[in-house]
Amino acid sequence: MTSASASASAAADKAQDSTAFRVAARVGYVVLGLLHLLIGVIAISIATGTGGGGDSADQSGAVGQVAKAPAGMVLLWVIVIGLAALAVWQIAEAIGERDSDVKKRWAHRAKDVGTAVAYGAIAITAFTVVSGGSSDSSEQSRTMSAQLLATPGGIVVLVIIGLAVAVIGVAFIVRGFTKAFMKNISSPGGTAGRGIETFGMVGYIAKGIAVGVAGILFLVAAFAHDPNAAGGLDAALRSLAGLPFGQIVLWLVGAGLVVYGLFCFARARYARM
Repeated sequence: MTSASASASAAADKAQDSTAFRVAARVGYVVLGLLHLLIGVIAISIATGTGGGGDSADQSGAVGQVAKAPAGMVLLWVIVIGLAALAVWQIAEAIGERDSDVKKRWAHRAKDVGTAVAYGAIAITAFTVVSGGSSDSSEQSRTMSAQLLATPGGIVVLVIIGLAVAVIGVAFIVRGFTKAFMKNISSPGGTAGRGIETFGMVGYIAKGIAVGVAGILFLVAAFAHDPNAAGGLDAALRSLAGLPFGQIVLWLVGAGLVVYGLFCFARARYARM
């Protein structure tokens, strides 16, 4: 290990030993749960036609709902701080990864960094709104797709993005079925432990389906040369409604995202940190 990597690892360990940092990261899981609850509720409202159809069923839509709530700006700052702390925690996890198997070590690091980027992106969305700006994840996805399609070699990049997102979706589904997420949970055992395990399984599978469909839509945008086909999580969820029995499928996925939100609440308490 080089002196630079040793110093980085020591700094990561020191940060993770901070009680304040751990508390902030656990708050990050709470706000992550809140956002997934809201996304799930929006998805269900789209499926049932009971309202909320104009809201985006993604992080920007969930953040918008928070902003409308009493003390919404305060809650947005909590989201920014909590998810920023959670992102830094994941980076520290990546730096401090010490698996003896080199391939597994770098695979874990890639997963941790990717997770940190996802948390950071949501934190930026919340910060944009609390700073007086507006953020539309679906529009950003379409704009990025259009820019790539207008660039030489951009189709290849868009295909790679689509494949990467689809693989992440599959990884969520696999983690749900295998219950691999329990490795990072200090389960209380008994009925509570089984409940957390069940919620995690259902939630991971539902989120995996939504993310996987988003990846497929990026691929459709690339091959059809149509940037409007790519709309991120919101477009993915809305596209489910177009399937046979689509409203039922969308309702189930939305309910699964609500369950994932509840799992995140439990994770805030029982995550190994």
